[in-house]
Amino acid sequence: MKKIINTPKAPAPVGPYNQAIIHNGTLYASGQIALDPETGALITSDIETETHQVMKNVKAILQEAGLTFEDVIKCSIFVSDMNNYSRINAVYASYFNEATAPARELVEVANLPKFVNIEISVIAAFD
Repeated sequence: MKKIINTPKAPAPVGPYNQAIIHNGTLYASGQIALDPETGALITSDIETETHQVMKNVKAILQEAGLTFEDVIKCSIFVSDMNNYSRINAVYASYFNEATAPARELVEVANLPKFVNIEISVIAAFD
């Protein structure tokens, strides 16, 4: 049986999906973009600020499920410009312990929802 996870501390889904699903001890979080959950405004002033907002949204979903970034086992990052890799990576690294960081891919794509610069989804596991 699956458990639906939604929190007002992360942006509300804008389609037929939920923020996350828990199934068999694993959380599957939908991709997050830099929407402010309180105002609905996009936070895209620079790639660092945008990445921080995305990570805050991911964190809110993890917390709602009783998890932390330490519980993340896989992270998928989609970016609109690979030239931002090092700037994104610097922000991303501040959320994880390098020794226990999750598996990850970072890929450039043609477009993202609302034409943002970054989208991140995670898979996390309960012990």
